[in-house]
Amino acid sequence: MLLDDVIRYNLADIFHIFDYDSFDAYTVKITRDAEMELDNDVSKSLMERMSESLKQRKKGRPVRFVYDADMPDEMLKLMMEKLKITKKDNVMKGGRYHNFKDFMRFPNVGGVHLEYPAAPPLPHKHLSGIKSILAAIRQRDIMLHVPYQTFQYIIDLLREASIDPAVKSIKMTLYRVARDSKIINALINAARNGKDVTVYLELQARFDEQANIYWSEKLHEEGVNIIHGKAGLKVHSKLILIERKENKESVLYANIGTGNFNETTATLYCDSSLLTADPLITKEVQHVFMLFEHTYLAPVEFQSLIVSPFKTRDFVTQMINREMVNARKGLKAEVVLKLNSLVDGSIVKKIYQASAAGVSFRLIIRGICVLVPGVKGLSENVEAISIVDRFLEHARVFVFHNGGDPLYYISSADLMGRNLDQRIEVGVPVWDQELKNELQTMLDIQWRDNVKARLLGKNNLNMYKQPKEDEPVVQSQVETYNYFKKQFYQQR
Repeated sequence: MLLDDVIRYNLADIFHIFDYDSFDAYTVKITRDAEMELDNDVSKSLMERMSESLKQRKKGRPVRFVYDADMPDEMLKLMMEKLKITKKDNVMKGGRYHNFKDFMRFPNVGGVHLEYPAAPPLPHKHLSGIKSILAAIRQRDIMLHVPYQTFQYIIDLLREASIDPAVKSIKMTLYRVARDSKIINALINAARNGKDVTVYLELQARFDEQANIYWSEKLHEEGVNIIHGKAGLKVHSKLILIERKENKESVLYANIGTGNFNETTATLYCDSSLLTADPLITKEVQHVFMLFEHTYLAPVEFQSLIVSPFKTRDFVTQMINREMVNARKGLKAEVVLKLNSLVDGSIVKKIYQASAAGVSFRLIIRGICVLVPGVKGLSENVEAISIVDRFLEHARVFVFHNGGDPLYYISSADLMGRNLDQRIEVGVPVWDQELKNELQTMLDIQWRDNVKARLLGKNNLNMYKQPKEDEPVVQSQVETYNYFKKQFYQQR
């Protein structure tokens, strides 16, 4: 039973004190701009300005107004006048009900056959049963894929670092964290144990601003060094850097990932993290943290990492240009991009240009894609799918054929203007052959999906990809889970 209907049923009792002739009820839904205007008063801290701006969010400019299509014209006109909505705004007819998000938590009353089969997070073949995660990372690069593999390893890594006498410092970026965050608790314990703990906590994480202000104050009270950054420049990168004293030398351990350090969303979001002690990478992660600590954002030259706003746009463009050169030589040229969104105009134009030059593109774009694949003379060498299933596809993966020696990267950045030019994002190369094979296997499984994959294109927009005759049925998230399950048990 919907609350809307309960109210409608009782309208006669609710308004019985009024002398009415008749009554009826219609539902409307207004969406307001969530962007916040920050005060430019330099005497106030970013936290003070964010706190003040949050109070103004409920008064934001209307960006969408949905109303019951049965609402009388006179009432609609009155509502729009009172809400200061004009015909120039995004006004649209809707149904009787507008908000079903609470159904996400609705109990199952129809039997177990309506539920997904259990898919508990799996152990990692290189981390299961070990005494020290730091020691395991020291031996080899390790890639963690949630929710297929358990996020608990990240929590255990921080807990280990917090009590290890040889660990001197922990640095971390936080964008969105869980309500009862074990990540936060581990950082607080590290500070209490005398570690030098520094956290870049992004106050401008949309809809998590209030929570992040709370966590910022809590961490500061516990002795954690907090960096907030600058208005207008978000830090969206997912980084951990641990410094440990070994044989009188400082050794750095890093995590570079595609998703937030949030144990709640890690059960739903498909993300990848690289755990490494490779000094070519960890030294540059250290340079990223040095950027956060500077008053001004000075350009830094990165050799291994792909860092926005300095390098990501040029890097993607240059790599596509390299594939175009190979295509013109008659060599195989291919680019695979797995993203949440592809909307940047200049990158889209570059893909069109490369497609015309003979470069083939395979795009797995879960969300917004402004590029139109399969148009003759423009994008006939571009294929694109979107996968929406039980878990939210959130990882960003870039693969360039590179003349037969493929280059693999994971990143926190989508190909959107804000990710390329207005945020600090970090991508990292994957050099270990075992991890390259792992990423390629995951991409191949997704490309074969013929259950939850939808075709993106001018003529088949959002149509599900259908299995061909005698082709096996592939639901990529199920197949990926089974792949990691088999991988773990084979290792044992």
